[in-house]
Amino acid sequence: MSRARRIALAAAAPLALLVTLLVAVRIGATGVGYADIGRVIGTHLGLPVQPLPRLTDSVIWQLRIPRVLLAALVGAALAVCGAVLQAITRNSLADPYLLGVSNGASTGAVAVVVLGVGASSIGITGGAFAGAALAFTLMLLLLRRSKLHTVRIVLIGVIVGQLFAAVTSLILMASADPDTTRAITYWLLGSLSSARWDSVVVTAIAAAVGLGVIWVCARSLDVLALGHETAAGLGVDVRRTRLVLLVATALLTSVAVASVGAIGFVGLIVPHGVRFLVGPEHRVLLPYTALVGAMFLVWTDALARVAYAPREVPVGVFTALVGVPLFLLVSRKRGEL
Repeated sequence: MSRARRIALAAAAPLALLVTLLVAVRIGATGVGYADIGRVIGTHLGLPVQPLPRLTDSVIWQLRIPRVLLAALVGAALAVCGAVLQAITRNSLADPYLLGVSNGASTGAVAVVVLGVGASSIGITGGAFAGAALAFTLMLLLLRRSKLHTVRIVLIGVIVGQLFAAVTSLILMASADPDTTRAITYWLLGSLSSARWDSVVVTAIAAAVGLGVIWVCARSLDVLALGHETAAGLGVDVRRTRLVLLVATALLTSVAVASVGAIGFVGLIVPHGVRFLVGPEHRVLLPYTALVGAMFLVWTDALARVAYAPREVPVGVFTALVGVPLFLLVSRKRGEL
């Protein structure tokens, strides 16, 4: 990619994300303008602006802005996780749910609700974290005597994921309350309807830590993508680097699932599309993957909100509907189909 093109993309991508966030905040049953958004933000920042009516202020500040920001954070995290896993496993079909962590998080959240341990947002998030940690620990135990070869990582991830998916089904069958079962099923499809500022803060902190670790390992990812033997020959501690990256992706995935449920295809299609535009170098690929992943999920969530208004469709349904044809298109462009 030429220097001029890199400069143009570096200027356009953050601007496109900002425009996406502002437009998405406007979308909804209650009509608001850009001036209203500015006044609400100014009010809560303590600036000398005229505040809006309390109801409008609440809609923008308590509902729409947290939802849009959470969608951006989760989209960025899932997209970057996909790019990392595709590099370390050398598998173009790898995505953030490859490790079974998302299934473990789902099991933990479902157990909290169905077994009556606690149905609050904090309880569900805690259960999701516990389930994700259990799934990831099990995966590491099964991999402890191996050298973290790519095929073995994929196989163990699939096995752990299927195990926890089966446990989730058993827990759901044990629930005698149809309303609870319906609500859990809706959550498992992925939804941003419960986004609040506390979940935004938690996700932002986890994303900063996880993405920071991945960024430090960007050059190692370039070498790992060449293969296990080549990376070892160039002086990379393959096992240690893969373990660090697996922990980072597991953290980001578990936080995403705990916040919004299981949303697929973001980590699968976004890295392919960005790689096609900017090339495979991870110091360039990772920032653009994060930006495009954020924009993709924000726009998809906006579509999920308005497509069948006043009813809301889980965003995971639309990521699959949009993701499948996009993935087929990108795969054809790359000559994989």
